Amino acid sequence: METILIFRIGSIGDTVVALPCFHLIARAFPDKRRIVIADIASASQKAAGVETVLGGSGLIDGVINFPPPTRRLRDFVRLAGEIRRSGADTMIYVADRDLLRTLRDVSFFRLCGIRKVIGAPLAHDLRRYRIDPVTGDAEMESKRLLRCLAELGTIDADDPSSWDLRLQPQEIHRAKQALAPLEGRPFLAINVGGKVARKDWGDDNWESLLRCLAGGYRYLGLVFIGSADEFNRHEKLRIAWPGASLNLCGRLAPRESAAAMREARLFIGHDSGPMHLAAAVGVPCVSMFGDFNVPRTWYPHGRGHRILHDMRGVRSISPLQVYDAVGGALDKQDRMSVARRAEQSA
Repeated sequence: METILIFRIGSIGDTVVALPCFHLIARAFPDKRRIVIADIASASQKAAGVETVLGGSGLIDGVINFPPPTRRLRDFVRLAGEIRRSGADTMIYVADRDLLRTLRDVSFFRLCGIRKVIGAPLAHDLRRYRIDPVTGDAEMESKRLLRCLAELGTIDADDPSSWDLRLQPQEIHRAKQALAPLEGRPFLAINVGGKVARKDWGDDNWESLLRCLAGGYRYLGLVFIGSADEFNRHEKLRIAWPGASLNLCGRLAPRESAAAMREARLFIGHDSGPMHLAAAVGVPCVSMFGDFNVPRTWYPHGRGHRILHDMRGVRSISPLQVYDAVGGALDKQDRMSVARRAEQSA
């Protein structure tokens, strides 16, 4: 079977944001073996690789590990050998890189025998977010990436099917097992960690938020989602919650975490991989953003999210603001549920 290569490095959030691209590539090359050149998943506990998000989905068929920093000459020699042995002559370039690094990457891949590179953002317009002239909103990263792949065709990034993780029955079953102690109780999914300090809202803010939520929402369970090295941090918050709670940090793989979060009423957290996973499975998010990214570009996909974005820094967002956003989202869900029941009984 003929092979094509896909270049996409990054962690969970980067992979999920590129989901429409992977669906487009799978549709454009249905009969070809699709191998991703991606970061090594074990390079950082906080930076899970592409394979942990897409492995088993059918969207990719395997991974070639891109050497992590610090990269040595022998690492690139190994990588070049794997690329040549793949037999691929076409590369789909799905990356957020500046011009210099893009040119360097393309030159390296051509030296490895790749004759055609699709998607490299060599034009200035492809490396920059477009601004809507009417609303002033910046383009979302998922749509910028799709513009780079226009040669492959089009796909509707607003269609939920473009974000389908294709979760497998065993992953859904594993998630249900992990959630069993809640005995069917409705819950909020929470992630307080992350690999970028400037996105971190801070434990003091989380403690204040949970105290506020305990006043009116202790009937809800809390399920903490994250990596194994975030377990202790989440556990300190979990044991202070007066209601039911679970700490699943490190207990579930990313795809299993997504399956678990499908059952949540809301996801609460900052800009992170778990946030993007929650949005991909259709869970409304209450998310805090600071000065790390341009407004809107990395917001969770879909409708029903409540975004608090303060360019002074994420810690400028108060617990009361987040509490009000959570309460508003839950109240809206309750009103919609009552309306649906009224329609069904009419």
